[in-house]
Amino acid sequence: MPLALYALAAGAFGIGVTEFVIMGLLLDVSKDLGVSISAAGQLISGYALGVVVGAPLLTIATGSWPRKTVLLALMAIFTLGNLACALAPDYWTLMGARVITAFAHGTFFGVGSVVATGLVAPNKKASAIALMFTGLTIANILGVPFGTWLGQAFGWRATFLAVTLVGVAAFAIILLLVPRAETAPEKSDLRADLAVLGRAPVLLGFATTVLGYAGVFAVFTYIAPLLTEISGFSEAAVSPILLVFGGGLIAGNLLGGKVADRWLVPSVLGSLVVLALVLGTMTFALHSQTMAVIYVGLLGAAAFATVAPLQMWVLEKAEGAGQSLASSFNIAAFNLGNAAGAWLGGVVIAHGPGLDAVTWVAALLPLAALGVAALALRLDRPTLGEPATACS
Repeated sequence: MPLALYALAAGAFGIGVTEFVIMGLLLDVSKDLGVSISAAGQLISGYALGVVVGAPLLTIATGSWPRKTVLLALMAIFTLGNLACALAPDYWTLMGARVITAFAHGTFFGVGSVVATGLVAPNKKASAIALMFTGLTIANILGVPFGTWLGQAFGWRATFLAVTLVGVAAFAIILLLVPRAETAPEKSDLRADLAVLGRAPVLLGFATTVLGYAGVFAVFTYIAPLLTEISGFSEAAVSPILLVFGGGLIAGNLLGGKVADRWLVPSVLGSLVVLALVLGTMTFALHSQTMAVIYVGLLGAAAFATVAPLQMWVLEKAEGAGQSLASSFNIAAFNLGNAAGAWLGGVVIAHGPGLDAVTWVAALLPLAALGVAALALRLDRPTLGEPATACS
């Protein structure tokens, strides 16, 4: 794999830390700012909605720029946004800073996915996307547990200051390693790009992504209270347990990419089935500390096994004009799912049936995603027999 892919992974690492670390600090943020746990959870929804809004806007605005310039500009926004989070004096200022930071997220992964697939052979495209997203998984196995520990030891603001430094480092690595010659802007017009987004298979691909990831984040947003209040772990134990989640992410991400390179459609459908099973049975596993830890790892694996297949599926449906825009929209779809899941989990906790029901409610969402994916395949039946490197 080219070194440029590792540079993209470095940027993904920084973005992954800032997106996910807040989950391990929900209790600290809620206490410090005097808000409820469910209100603190909406900082995750706010970030996700920032991605949803920022992805199409920034992708369109920077469509004529060289892709390397786009990536560097996005890392600059990310770095300044995290500095603003660290200095935020109250809840709403923190929310605004999180939203600004999130603007960089969708376009970075959308443009980065297109750059990644252009750097490798056709039969390695899903693996190239998975390698870039490995930055997210490493963020979870190293960055998030360390950030959680740092926030608990020195205050949550210290975590965001540390992430600011990560952003500076990622900017430098992208500047050094991503070749400008490989990142020329697309030669397409906005009308053609938007027409791609109106294709039924592309729209159904977005809907599949939203529903699948809503199930993940309905649970993961509230992983700290689930582990402390249901499984009986101490707050200090949450950070080490997140290491297990990170390990699952790495395994699931790489496996999902490998499988999607060979069997794209089965990897999409199979990963959604596995995700629904893990979420549903986690309802019972949380009452045993040993099983809770195992299932945290399984949740990570099942969650990220869907990422490369779903992203590659949308890229292939949007093949031709507008790939960057469609790719960014699918990243926005992941984060719309994040926001919806965090909101749904908060509703279940605050208004019933309660915290212990979050997992089985979440399991219904990837099942719905499976139904949408099946509809997309039915509409696209003529391409089902083609190999994954075609429009499968």
